[in-house]
Parts: sequence; structure tokens; C-alpha cells
Amino acid sequence: MAYKAILFDLDGTLLDTLQDIVDSTNVALAKLGLPGHDLQTYRSFMGKGMAELAFKALPESSRNPDTVDQLLASIGKIYATRWITHTQPYPGILEMLDEFVAKGIKMAILSNKPHEFALEQVEKLLPHWNFHEVMGSFGAIPLKPDPTGALEISKKLRISPMDFLYLGDTEIDMQTATAAGMYPVGALWGFRSGEELLLGGAWALIKHPLELVELIGRMNS
Repeated sequence: MAYKAILFDLDGTLLDTLQDIVDSTNVALAKLGLPGHDLQTYRSFMGKGMAELAFKALPESSRNPDTVDQLLASIGKIYATRWITHTQPYPGILEMLDEFVAKGIKMAILSNKPHEFALEQVEKLLPHWNFHEVMGSFGAIPLKPDPTGALEISKKLRISPMDFLYLGDTEIDMQTATAAGMYPVGALWGFRSGEELLLGGAWALIKHPLELVELIGRMNS
């Protein structure tokens, strides 16, 4: 079977965004007089969008709707001013994208990150590659693992879901790919372990971005 397109997650897959998210959230928590968390703890908070991040970052006693909304708004304002401090593509990502462009494989991005942040990050950090669609979180599309966003991208590219590989770093991504009828590949450099990715439904795991080039080459030969 020949795969014609790849759908990428963004945070933890193409871009190493964690430190800036950690710093922004901890500053927002401190403004509320609440304790922050270390980077490793935040790994487990990632994958379901910023509202879920805000909820999990709060102490259980503070997880009421008003405080969650207050923290979420504060994170958004802080993150907007500092997201590019540490964020950068993971090693090997740029070379991988070059390979797929050369091979004529179409590429798109689906993220649970707010749409405006997703667009800005791709524009500033991945400006030299033609992503046929970049879709973040906004009102009309449910968050992953709902497959609506993935299926909408498939429709826009006029490529069947079964002709997509989906690369992501969380069980949420693997569940999204499975629900959409795409081939789920887990990125081991991101936010989850191989065991978690397999439990989420990954059909393959890769340790380096260029392994995806090798994988799709074998599958398309």
C-alpha cells in the first residue's frame, strides 16, 4: 500500500515546546499564589489541550471552573509573550521534512494547541516547508482524540484517511489516528513512553524522525 500523506502532531512531535509551556504555567500559578511543578510532571499533563493542562496543574482543592478559567487565561497571556524562548524543532525534524518534500509526500499538522499559537509557531519555526493544512484547536473542531479534525484534513487534501501515516507522541494521537482510520506511529522523543504509545494504539514506534522516512519508504516499495 502506498502512503500519500503524513499528519503530524505539533507539541512533542515536531517542536520541543515543553520548557516554554512549563515556565508559562508556573508563572501563572505563582500569580495565583499556587505551587508549580517540574518539567517531568508536566509531561503527563500534555496532550489534551491547554484547558486540560490548566485543570491538571491546579491543586485538587482549586479545580473549580472559575479558577481553571482564570489560570487558563493567564497562561495564554504569558505564553504569548515567551513561547519562543526555548521552543525549537527536535533534532532531525528539518531533515525529515526535506526528505518528504523531495518524495512528494503531502504534509499537514493537527494540534490540540490553540489555533493561533499553532499557526504562529509553524510560521516562525517551520517556514520553509509547505504544510497543506495547519489546524489547531478552535470552536468548530473537537479536540483530539475525536477524529473530526483529522478527517477534515483528509477531506481538504482529497486523500483517503487510509493513505495517511499519523505521527504523534501521546496516546491521544494514537487514538486519534486509529479513530480516523490512519496508520498510527509513535514518536519516542516526545511526552510519552513507548509502552503508553503502544497501549494507545501505535502500530510502530520510532526513535528518530528520519526513521519515519525509512518506514514510509519500506511501506511504499
